[in-house]
Amino acid sequence: MMRHLLILGGTTEGRALAAALDGRPGLRVTSSLAGRVARPRLPAGEVRIGGFGGPEGLADWLRAERVDAVVDATHPFAAGISRNAALASAATGVPLLVLRRPGFTRVDGDRWIPVPSLAAAAAALLPRRGERVFLTTGRQGIAAFAHLDGVHFLARSVDPPEPPLPPSFDVLLARGPFTVEGELALLREHAVDVLVTKDSGGAATAPKLAAARELGLPVIVVERPPVPEGVPVVPDVESAVRRLEQSR
Repeated sequence: MMRHLLILGGTTEGRALAAALDGRPGLRVTSSLAGRVARPRLPAGEVRIGGFGGPEGLADWLRAERVDAVVDATHPFAAGISRNAALASAATGVPLLVLRRPGFTRVDGDRWIPVPSLAAAAAALLPRRGERVFLTTGRQGIAAFAHLDGVHFLARSVDPPEPPLPPSFDVLLARGPFTVEGELALLREHAVDVLVTKDSGGAATAPKLAAARELGLPVIVVERPPVPEGVPVVPDVESAVRRLEQSR
């Protein structure tokens, strides 16, 4: 009997896991993307795009599609879908595994200011940490800074952000991976004096931290939300594949 695996994806890790498992005998792989990016990078195998309608909708989909296991390989800050996946897993008995890349590693020379949320990051800017901010929290996080004046924001996102936006604001439309040299040039060109980012982890966006370190810039880092309690977590694709093979 063919086994059916659902990958909640939209990340580099989700695509890599789908590629590693696609074409294996007796295994059907479906990747689900949230649909928040206009031109997403599609993984190997079957793909569905869009939400499920909360935990109940996801549970119904798992039953209807006879899913045998779910891997949550969503973005580390996609707390809503991770919570829904845990609830749906508990309701259906379908095993859930979280594939979550490690966060960024702080090293000597970093001037990090950890904060628990985007709202706290905006509050941390109020004491004038800087007047020219490079904002790399994703387009959906920009609204948290819309009330701040006296600060110029340079934001980078894959797709154009929607209002509300800060009064003084520019946007760069770009998709990683980025390089340290490129990030240094960008920070210098725009006279950035503070960086705001999320602890998303991953090599594709880490160069901005190395560039900020080299220039001695403070970095406000939004800490990632916790994984739902009781759900097993692996840090990389190889570990996820091994866990799935062991559960067969």
